[in-house]
Amino acid sequence: MTDILTQLKTSLADRYDLEREVGRGGMATVYLAQDRRHHRPVALKVLHPHVGMSLGPDRFLREIQIAARLQHPHIVPLYDSGRADELLFYVMPYVDGESLRQRLERDGRMDIEEAVRIGRAVASALDYAHRQGVVHRDIKPENVMLNQNEPVVTDFGIAKAVSAAVSDSLTQTGTAIGTPAYMSPEQASGNVDLDARSDIYSLGAMLYEMIGGQAPFSGPTVQSIMKQLFTDPALPIHTHREDVPEWLDSAVMKALAKAPNDRYATATQFAQALTWPSGQSTPTGMPAGTTSGWQSIAVLPFVNMSADPENEYFSDGVAEEIINSLNKIEALRVASRTSSFALKGKGEDIAEIGRKLKVQTVLEGGVRKSGNRLRVTAQLINVADGYQLWSERYDRQLEDVFAIQDEIADNIVRALRVVLSDDEKKAIEKAPTENVKAYEYYLRGRQFFHLWSRNGIQYARRMFERAIEEDAKYALAYAGIADCCSFLYMYWDGSKANLDGADAASKKAIELDPDNAESHASRGFALSLRKEYAGARAEFEQALKLDPRQFEAHYLFARACVQEGKLEEAVEHFEAAAKVRPEDHQSLLLLGGVLSGLKRTAESQTSYARGLALAEKHLEMNPDDGRALYLGGAALMTLGQREKALEWASRARAANESDSLTLYNVACVYSLAHLNDEAIECLDKAIENGFGHREWLEHDSDLDAVREDPRFKALLAKL
Repeated sequence: MTDILTQLKTSLADRYDLEREVGRGGMATVYLAQDRRHHRPVALKVLHPHVGMSLGPDRFLREIQIAARLQHPHIVPLYDSGRADELLFYVMPYVDGESLRQRLERDGRMDIEEAVRIGRAVASALDYAHRQGVVHRDIKPENVMLNQNEPVVTDFGIAKAVSAAVSDSLTQTGTAIGTPAYMSPEQASGNVDLDARSDIYSLGAMLYEMIGGQAPFSGPTVQSIMKQLFTDPALPIHTHREDVPEWLDSAVMKALAKAPNDRYATATQFAQALTWPSGQSTPTGMPAGTTSGWQSIAVLPFVNMSADPENEYFSDGVAEEIINSLNKIEALRVASRTSSFALKGKGEDIAEIGRKLKVQTVLEGGVRKSGNRLRVTAQLINVADGYQLWSERYDRQLEDVFAIQDEIADNIVRALRVVLSDDEKKAIEKAPTENVKAYEYYLRGRQFFHLWSRNGIQYARRMFERAIEEDAKYALAYAGIADCCSFLYMYWDGSKANLDGADAASKKAIELDPDNAESHASRGFALSLRKEYAGARAEFEQALKLDPRQFEAHYLFARACVQEGKLEEAVEHFEAAAKVRPEDHQSLLLLGGVLSGLKRTAESQTSYARGLALAEKHLEMNPDDGRALYLGGAALMTLGQREKALEWASRARAANESDSLTLYNVACVYSLAHLNDEAIECLDKAIENGFGHREWLEHDSDLDAVREDPRFKALLAKL
């Protein structure tokens, strides 16, 4: 037993029972101890005497107290700190596991899936710490512990505390602040004013070693490593490992850029780059199409277990609200409402649902609503083996519905081991209203809205208005009214009343909740219809700043860019919308038309083909979806599949015979097929049923074949 250990056992006898040394590094020796007060094992880390003397107790305790605030699932918290005679120490939980360094030394390079999972978890911890103003400064495999295979980062704030006093730290034996193989160039140069980008470099270097089997730079001496760090570019990881995907190689190499400005600005951006792209092959055992930390989920419509079948709007609404909450989580890929609800009542088994929706887990449940009583059951099922990952039953008052939805989302997050940022937690926990009656009207409105017909949108608007009568501060209900007015104006009734209604309601929604992404997207949509494009752009950008994963903001922004004639920008947002919602056919089919307008023919045909493949899958579950049929019909015509295009157009018309929007788009397919009589007939019926957009008829290139027909000019005169 060393003299230091004896000294510590004596000095700390009233607080800690030291058992044995379990590790030693350049700055500290680590002892396993028992916390007498709290009856728990701890890791007691004692700074080496020469480090402690250089630092001094006051500065050490002042610098380290910032790290004591950090509370995150992937950060080992700081329990205590102090001095024992002349020795400085700090105390952390004892992690029963191995360090990432021990894992790498034992097994060598890691499976790509495992390495990326760990990398994303560490990035999550770093992002949280950076937002608290704490830079780690010493990210390396030794400072990542694997607790039951879950990574946790140790020693936050310690490197800064030591570097505050230790000078010439890169050359003093035993006092290196940071490890050369993982240091950013700016840290290696002695810069003490480091920011998040330095940690991002270190994480990139660590991931490089985890995947490639060796650090980006190595050598026999510190000086040789430093020389490479400043002068040589790191070799791509695929030079060490051939099966590394190009996107992953690029993501890590960007993090390893010499200049901080060339790296990711935040750890969250790095984590987002560590996401398996849709459409690329995935590691063994992963359902195709899963992304973002390898976690994916479909929320099926909840079964209405109430005696009153009218309550189905409520059970559907509960499921939709859970979908909306989970969609705010970056690390989850959530099947869209359209895809999940298409399986309603079909009784398919979990494995088949997982295959169709390309997800690893499925949430299913039921709702019984009786008077003011509410029972909600939910179970999360693993697609691979059919076993439950979590289940719960809630017997509550109706007014507890928001808390139930929050608890279900929270339990899903825990079961899937997803780490939430502070912003994601706030977004999930924020209740839209405290008035349950208003909420019920809102859910009814959403049910009608999803019918996607003129009557459905009109009824939805009435329900949203009833919600506001119950709660005049219900921002989402105002946003719902704005969207109803906007869609009515765009597709069915181009009246000034609808245009003004969208304007007023979207203004009110933002006034009531300026931090709500949906409200800003609704406002952007309304302004784009008024051709106030600068204002619309600002609103869409704000919506995406608040929620980068919001499909509607990207999709409607792209539509606005098309209206404005900014086709290159429209391409960007249609592509972003398709990435956010990989199963959506609309974005890709409309993107095909934009690319065609830019004369990017090959890309246009590729986009059409991808969109059609998705539309066909969608139609398997939604065979009467007129929009998928007429958008797909136009794409088929462009690709030269005339007979199939006409078949789809006929099906669309049969499904929505009196819908003016459907009739207009079917007319476009007929015009592309040079069936002028059929095109004119459909346009005439569309106008009879309320279609009023003269400028569409005047400028839509799909109608070029009939533009000189006297009957077409007569139709224009009606508008």
